[in-house]
Amino acid sequence: MLPKEIQLEVNKGAMLPLMEEFYTIQGEGFHTGTAAYFIRIGGCDVGCHWCDVKESWNAELHPPTNIDIIVNNASSYANTVVVTGGEPLTWDMTLLTQQLKDKNLKVHIETSGAYPLSGTWDWICLSPKKNKLPTPDVYANAHELKVIIYNKHDFIFAEEQAELVNDNAILFLQPEWSKKEEMTPLIVDYVMNNPKWRVSLQTHKYLNIP
Repeated sequence: MLPKEIQLEVNKGAMLPLMEEFYTIQGEGFHTGTAAYFIRIGGCDVGCHWCDVKESWNAELHPPTNIDIIVNNASSYANTVVVTGGEPLTWDMTLLTQQLKDKNLKVHIETSGAYPLSGTWDWICLSPKKNKLPTPDVYANAHELKVIIYNKHDFIFAEEQAELVNDNAILFLQPEWSKKEEMTPLIVDYVMNNPKWRVSLQTHKYLNIP
């Protein structure tokens, strides 16, 4: 258990359980191929069985870090910052995004949408999960809907989610990495038959970068 004074700072978003931060190439979705500084926040109770960052789930494993430090690190590298997790909306993102915007950075989030939207974002990538569906405000504000395809039933889920996001959200289908050989051809066929969708691949894994 955290000391009371630190817990208060975490509660208001002045400190966050930082798992890792790194400068790399965005590998997925609309901004694939562009440089970005990733801030990975610990803590997630959505519990996807195929999650490739399960070490992020337990926030207690990741020390609360002052957001001043996080922002200074990010501003040294990139014009675009991607806040990811874990599930970053577990925490209040207001102060972090304010400080990043004060540095004139573009601020993106990758979220399951399972918690109410906080913070100020230039781009919201919503990747919904069946076991904890997004909140209405995330559906309404998402710029991008990215549905992970693990099995054939996920195409049905994808269409259900597409009905719930705003009309301007760009729609992506992405194969789950362990099923990419099986599901990618199905996604290609599906997109060709349903061209409102686009294909997303985890290109950073093909490039062998973070």
